[in-house]
Amino acid sequence: MKENSINRRNVLKGLGAGVTAMAVSPVFAGGKSIEKKYSPLDLVDPTTKYPKPPFQEQSQPWPGLASKMNPRPDHGETSYKGSGRLAGRKALITGGDSGMGRAAAIAYAREGADVAINYYPTEEPDAQEVIALIKKEGRKAIAIPGDLRDESFCKKLVDDAINGLGGLDIVVNNAGRQQTHASILDISTEQFDWTMKTNIYAPFWIIKAALPHLQPGSVIIGTTSEQAYDPSPDLYDYAQTKAATMNYIKSLAKQLGPKGIRVNGVAPGPIWTALQVSGGSTQEKLKNFGGQTPFGRPGQPAELASIYVQLAASDASYANGQVYGSSGGSGQP
Repeated sequence: MKENSINRRNVLKGLGAGVTAMAVSPVFAGGKSIEKKYSPLDLVDPTTKYPKPPFQEQSQPWPGLASKMNPRPDHGETSYKGSGRLAGRKALITGGDSGMGRAAAIAYAREGADVAINYYPTEEPDAQEVIALIKKEGRKAIAIPGDLRDESFCKKLVDDAINGLGGLDIVVNNAGRQQTHASILDISTEQFDWTMKTNIYAPFWIIKAALPHLQPGSVIIGTTSEQAYDPSPDLYDYAQTKAATMNYIKSLAKQLGPKGIRVNGVAPGPIWTALQVSGGSTQEKLKNFGGQTPFGRPGQPAELASIYVQLAASDASYANGQVYGSSGGSGQP
């Protein structure tokens, strides 16, 4: 009897140890246990994370170079960490040399995607920095400079991206032209046409060329703006194009949703990019850029990278026709 009592105690003792072990290391199928360890992340105050105005006066010829800005924008060059969310995907990004396009290109590569970027030929120095960062991740990097106002180039752009990447399943229409004008009387027909062709015609041409190659599960992402909802008086033509972008996102999402192709958009607020120093803002606005937001500063492209990743990732499969805002607490949506 005594021996049986001892045996029962040993069994119960073993069970207790086993339960304790299970609490520490969850048991999964196949009998393997995995203990997850995470390093604690410090809280970061968004109001002090990046530079605040006043900024120094600076001007560059359009379209400008991020590498010559002061302070230089953060596109996630050292901060973005990937986790394989886009492994094997193939992306084309217009305006991929700087701004949100560059942030998306870096993030996509670190998430395992191959990336082709388009940019205006004078932006080659910035573009080569992006190409080097993509290649550093062991991903294919395709540079395709050219003028998006040319329909034939837009068609060639898609063909070159598909040939270089071996396919295409993410299309990010991000490139944009923004020029400040105090009055509608200051905008020539040529300037108006330039903005419309870059911001509206080019995505139209690119999507038409890409669509026959996109399989169910593919995504199209457009960059709109808070200007679509709350336009500034000195961005008359630019604001119209962003409203149109928001509209085509919602319309095309309904058209392509039944085919399994998702269409979504990102609506930035004041973001510190080369657009601002190359005619997109007056020097007075530039000096205080972003100061009117609740955070008291402009956003950085890196702060939107995760949105572009989320909209491209398969786990966002029910997001369609959505516009994700990022404006530091001001503006819409």
